[in-house]
Amino acid sequence: MDTVGHHYIVEASGCDPEVISKVERVEQILTRAAEVAGVQIWAISFHRFSPVGVSGVVVISESHLSVHTWPETGYVALDIYTCGEDAKPEAAVEYALGEFGAKNVHITEVTRGLDEGDRVYFHSIVTWEEQLPKVAAPTARPRAKRRTASGRGRR
Repeated sequence: MDTVGHHYIVEASGCDPEVISKVERVEQILTRAAEVAGVQIWAISFHRFSPVGVSGVVVISESHLSVHTWPETGYVALDIYTCGEDAKPEAAVEYALGEFGAKNVHITEVTRGLDEGDRVYFHSIVTWEEQLPKVAAPTARPRAKRRTASGRGRR
């Protein structure tokens, strides 16, 4: 079965407020995450809200990386979508979570543009939660607490 791309929707809790409140640092993290994923950057746009919080997007030839931060609660909403066979979105997620200092994450991976040869596209969803170690860098899926999957069925 062919697929167009992979979309990671990440809820990161316990992030370092000092890191996620600085627009320059958040931009640097997402830009480096794109590089780690091996994708081509087209445009970068970030904004710092008053009194706190950062939102931004890195537009890539393979789609996008976006982020919204709430330093007052240590929360980051991260969204990474890449298409093509060469991109490594899991590596981008892992890098960003490590740099944000996330302690707990809830990740949903949406495999998009699935096609069984009939050009009728659908997606599948897998979601999991994990608590990240304080010292070691996080990995894409080491300890799944909850997983669900859905997609289109054929009769």
